[in-house]
Amino acid sequence: MSATTERDAGSVRVLWQAAGAEWAKLWSVRSTWRCLAAAFTLMVLAAVTLGGASATEALREAGPAAAPVPASEAAVSATSFAQFALVALAMLTITAEYASGSIRVTLQAVPVRGVMLAAKALVLAPVMAATGVLSGAAATAAVYALLSLDVFGGLVVLPAGELVRDLAGIGVYFALIAVLTLGAGAALRSAAGTLTVVFMLLMGLPLLLMMTGSGPAVAMSLRMPLFAGLAFMGSTDNMTGGPIPYPAGEGLAWLLAWTAAVLAAGHAVLRRRDA
Repeated sequence: MSATTERDAGSVRVLWQAAGAEWAKLWSVRSTWRCLAAAFTLMVLAAVTLGGASATEALREAGPAAAPVPASEAAVSATSFAQFALVALAMLTITAEYASGSIRVTLQAVPVRGVMLAAKALVLAPVMAATGVLSGAAATAAVYALLSLDVFGGLVVLPAGELVRDLAGIGVYFALIAVLTLGAGAALRSAAGTLTVVFMLLMGLPLLLMMTGSGPAVAMSLRMPLFAGLAFMGSTDNMTGGPIPYPAGEGLAWLLAWTAAVLAAGHAVLRRRDA
């Protein structure tokens, strides 16, 4: 075995061990369970509210001839609200260590900054993806049950292909937003600063740019993480009643680009600054 191969095998082994430690840390604190519970609750409540509103509006405009509402579509829209519970969890995985000083122990155990950050991302991403799929399924079931009631005239459908696509999209979106938040936390180290920056990046700045009415500003806002994620998940609503003017594949590309840029910024700060 060559020296390069041995070095690569050693790096993979260290990464695997670091990921195991991060997995144990993630599930050993109460905040993890609270944030996941909050995400589930917000997904279901927001989806039921949005689904009910969509059905009510459709009935008011078209009566019994209204087109049925896809139940999973409301779950996709609900991600705009539920994502912040998972942002809080992703943020705490690194900012809590800086606040307590335990980041020094972490970096002594895994001195290569990139490996430490990659281990956290490898743990966060599948947990967030699973949370997205499960909470999306619960939200879809709740919407389907609600809109099946006589008061809504059974104005609901649940196409299997669309359901699979929407749930997979929610899972990928939550995973990428969590990794983006991790990168922001690594760069800023402060819980308040990280939450503020991520909120502005996801919601505040896009909506402010949208409100300007300027063509370039609106085009920029529609390519920021939230709208890119909505496009990827198949939503055509830009939250102001207009369409998102590009396909799902481009939405995923923009979302990946934002995630990679913020994660790279976090890694750069980690390499330059001491704990």
